[in-house]
Amino acid sequence: QVQLVESGGGLVQPGGSLRLSCAASGSIVSRYNMGWYRQAPGKQRELVAAINSGGGTSYADSVKGRFTISRDNAKTTMYLQMNSLKPEDTAVYYCNANMRPFQSRDFWGQGTQVTVSS
Repeated sequence: QVQLVESGGGLVQPGGSLRLSCAASGSIVSRYNMGWYRQAPGKQRELVAAINSGGGTSYADSVKGRFTISRDNAKTTMYLQMNSLKPEDTAVYYCNANMRPFQSRDFWGQGTQVTVSS
């Protein structure tokens, strides 16, 4: 299993940037696939970016070209660099980890609030 601790959320103006961090610990952390989800009040939680244990990445169309997901060399910290932020990016952002297809369980961080407003 893995434990996830997030940081980096806050208030930013439209067009600004933030970098979210997710520190992972536990057994065989480097083998986990990881990703960032977000959820705004009254809306469904959605996947915004993912990175697998081999370093492959994918992005939601709404953030493609603006957000970049990455992991450090030890794969114990995941980042989401968010540029050109828009008000519609406002949401609680959650770190996710899993070991699919080998294990089905999802692990989640506590969530961090990102607010994009003038």
